[in-house]
Amino acid sequence: MENDLLARVYRQYSREIRLYLYVLSKNETLAEDLTQETFLKALLSLPAEHPNVRAWLYTVARNLYYDSRKKDRRIVNDEIPDREDDVHPGPEDTILASERDRALMRAVTELEERKREIVQLHYFSGVPLKDAAALTGLTPENARVLLFRAKKELRIKMEALGYDIP
Repeated sequence: MENDLLARVYRQYSREIRLYLYVLSKNETLAEDLTQETFLKALLSLPAEHPNVRAWLYTVARNLYYDSRKKDRRIVNDEIPDREDDVHPGPEDTILASERDRALMRAVTELEERKREIVQLHYFSGVPLKDAAALTGLTPENARVLLFRAKKELRIKMEALGYDIP
């Protein structure tokens, strides 16, 4: 892959790949490391004429996450740390800017892993549900059902916190 092409692809997709990995791992450092590794793999192996670079990056990122999980069975903290005192804001800070968004992100991280991944891909990254299903190895119908159930759980959690969800 040419350097200018890699730089353009990195600028275009690094933020959403990092956020995707953050939602999966609930670990900012791991998400950053895996994001860098995802783009390193792109530098080494992605042909410039690949038809869907974005899908390929998500596939590589997802595989790297699950590989790292197999290698490292450490316990991941389920809480999102309070970001107000953080001196190194990351891209997820934009999403977590308001109290409601922070509560929503906490509720998303409490979802079962498959639901959390489908929600992140479809809503945060804008991946069409059919493509999100393919990336996660689900049928489109299973992805639709998981998304429906996740939205229902999120609505219940957010209403319990006093937020009106349309």
